[in-house]
Amino acid sequence: MALITKKIKGTEDVLPKESYRWQFIEQVMREESKAYGFKEIRTPVFEHTELFARGVGQTTDVVQKEMYTFDTKGGESITLRPEGTAGAARAVLEHALENEGLPIKASYFVSCYRYEKPQAGRLREFHQFGLEEYGTQQPIADAELICAAQSVFDRLGIKQLRLELNSIGCPTCRADYHKALKDYFSQYKDKLCDTCLSRLDKNPMRILDCKSPICSEIAKDAPKITDYLCDECRNHFEDVKKYLDAAGIEYVVNPTIVRGLDYYTKTVFEFVTDCIGAQGTVCGGGRYDGLIEELGGKHLPSLGFAMGLERLLMVMDSQGIEIPDNDVCSLYIATMGEKAKAKAFALLRKVRECNLTAETDVVGRGLRAQMKYADKIGAKYSLVIGDNELEKNSAELKNMETGEKTEMALDDTFAEKFSLISLSDHKSFKI
Repeated sequence: MALITKKIKGTEDVLPKESYRWQFIEQVMREESKAYGFKEIRTPVFEHTELFARGVGQTTDVVQKEMYTFDTKGGESITLRPEGTAGAARAVLEHALENEGLPIKASYFVSCYRYEKPQAGRLREFHQFGLEEYGTQQPIADAELICAAQSVFDRLGIKQLRLELNSIGCPTCRADYHKALKDYFSQYKDKLCDTCLSRLDKNPMRILDCKSPICSEIAKDAPKITDYLCDECRNHFEDVKKYLDAAGIEYVVNPTIVRGLDYYTKTVFEFVTDCIGAQGTVCGGGRYDGLIEELGGKHLPSLGFAMGLERLLMVMDSQGIEIPDNDVCSLYIATMGEKAKAKAFALLRKVRECNLTAETDVVGRGLRAQMKYADKIGAKYSLVIGDNELEKNSAELKNMETGEKTEMALDDTFAEKFSLISLSDHKSFKI
């Protein structure tokens, strides 16, 4: 019988045998978020389209080409979130979180949706971890945010990452820069793609982010924003670098970084690798001091970053970083007969209350098949209960790796004693 349907192009399934990999990196991220004082925020997967059009920017590729937008039965225009920042900013504004004290520090795990050509490291449904901070314009906050990202990479053991840093200034100094860009790109009107031609008057900085090979080549010799920074933006950028130097964080200044979204101001940064091909940016972020105002709120300087989980896993695989699988079965109890099944059922409940993974047969296998299954799932220990074991109220606990056997009483002390045995060779979930 043929399948009714298969997964949609540009999406991927995370199967049970793979999910521990995601859980591991997510746990590291949660722990590092907590260390830096960030608390989780959860926002809807879809928002009013206007939020992304205003927040992300009308001239970005995301808004112009990539959003999944549809009308509801009530006639509202709804969009699946293409990124996490706009939704988080909307929630901060809507719930007046600034009244709870500044800065507001929020972390998130989100699924995002963009319609683009699927390729390695670029899916139509993808997942991000992000940190957002609201209510500070101090450069030390920019440096702290970058340090938080670096801490995640360090915990995961990721090497060969390059931190690229830039400042794209504020609206004041960008006005002169936009004029310089417009004058430069106007010389190449006959070569620019149609999208970049439309950006020439509205937002010429977006041309710097164009993926067209021709536009990218033209952009190489375009004026650099760092030559147009006002004193405030230049001093801010110098202070960010000063704090990074103090923390021992290595970086390179790349004046071509503008990021792909319109809300950025001043600091922008990317963590880049060369080990996974063209899609080498695994983390990107910066400052967006005008975003809350753009969404209708009062001035609230903000900053943040997002890192792609799929790309992060690709980097770890390419660098041979092993992710520990701690979801293995601690105990498998094989049974013979209905009374043995009932006894095993009672014992397993107590073992699971000790926060250990334990299983028994639930499909009606014979003893040999049960033991074969225990070996297949990698059970650390096994126990066989039949009439003889029930009569003497004890059974042999077998270490599946060494073959060593230990006699265990099948009474109220079983779970506690087994827990001690299991924990003696338990590997920590951390690295």
